Amino acid sequence: MSVLVRRLAALALALALGVPARAAETGEAAPVQVAAGVSYALIGRWDVDRLERILTVDTPKFFGVTVAYTPARNGVKLYRVTYPSVMPERGNKPTVATGLLAIPDTGAASFPMLSYQHGTVYGKEEVPSFPDQSPETQLMLAQFAGQGYVVIGADYFGMGQSKEPEGYVVKASQQQACTDMLAASRAVLDRLGVSTPKLFLGGWSQGGFVTMAFLEALENFGVPVAAAATASAPVDAYALVSGALDFPRKNDAPWLTTIVILAAFSFENYYGVPGLAHSVINDAFYDAALRLYEKRPVDISEIPTDLRKLVRAEYSDPQFFAASAFGRLLAEKTNAYRWVVKSPARTYYGEADEAIPVGLGRLAMEYQRALGAGNMQVEAVSTGQTSHRGTFATAAPLWKAWFDGR
Repeated sequence: MSVLVRRLAALALALALGVPARAAETGEAAPVQVAAGVSYALIGRWDVDRLERILTVDTPKFFGVTVAYTPARNGVKLYRVTYPSVMPERGNKPTVATGLLAIPDTGAASFPMLSYQHGTVYGKEEVPSFPDQSPETQLMLAQFAGQGYVVIGADYFGMGQSKEPEGYVVKASQQQACTDMLAASRAVLDRLGVSTPKLFLGGWSQGGFVTMAFLEALENFGVPVAAAATASAPVDAYALVSGALDFPRKNDAPWLTTIVILAAFSFENYYGVPGLAHSVINDAFYDAALRLYEKRPVDISEIPTDLRKLVRAEYSDPQFFAASAFGRLLAEKTNAYRWVVKSPARTYYGEADEAIPVGLGRLAMEYQRALGAGNMQVEAVSTGQTSHRGTFATAAPLWKAWFDGR
């Protein structure tokens, strides 16, 4: 195909999608300003064939299980939203964040909305607003946006196009990023003439923690949530790390060490504790750990897979860990289940999950039901003998069926 023909084809596609001609060949439009620092840009359109390929080929390959998904019915327009926010742990320092807004391409003016909170990733752009690089986001787009849901997803601070350091399981900042992304998305949707009368929440892995934290924030603000669902959610990061240190399982994931690395450096940056990460991580692994956190090239073989090798010896003493600065921050700042949940919520867990033990997967429900006669709003649901990835892939259509009935 000649250059001229390619340009004409790109221009034709741009006109069909409403994309400025100068951005046609990149697939991204110039940003459109909405208000108060919020802007959006069209980054693509995925048709039904692409969404179906995600459901039938890409998802089974990546997540390692074959699941019967309901077929996509419509194409989806994808927008990157840029919006202002603040970082509560850093004195409400202003920042700029990004996220994804996906709208079913049906011509309708009203859809239910799913806010999807992404899991742990190591690449800065393996997040919702770069959906080509995010298999979990692709599954949400194919299963939800391809069947008539608006889907949004914040990239979290430090991810996507954010200039900040990563704030891994930094609860208040993640709540802020998601809350402001919701507000920004609704401003864009208002501009586009689209309403979203029902709000649903969903998240996997770290995103399950963020989903429950986000639900807590929304309930505090009086924002109605039709239902929330998680998969493999570490709703208490202290319990996760303590369990891996003090009661390791035979099937513990070798990458649990990277969770501690990301959390230690994030806490150092966001809670203002100089040297925190170095106080946790052994000297031999500190430089590689810092490169991992800063998204710089690192040979993964430089990161030990045994948590007791990564951290300093004294952390093997449960009392020392609990009294340490890192342990106190984990205990005080990373629970996402200890309030009276008002919205219907389901927490899906896998019985062969190499990252989230069954007890942790059921913790939110068990806590709520321990309140007097029991708060029945949270239900833990097993997906059977599924791995960490398999739990999410299996839970996704179950979320959809449950949400559809509400």
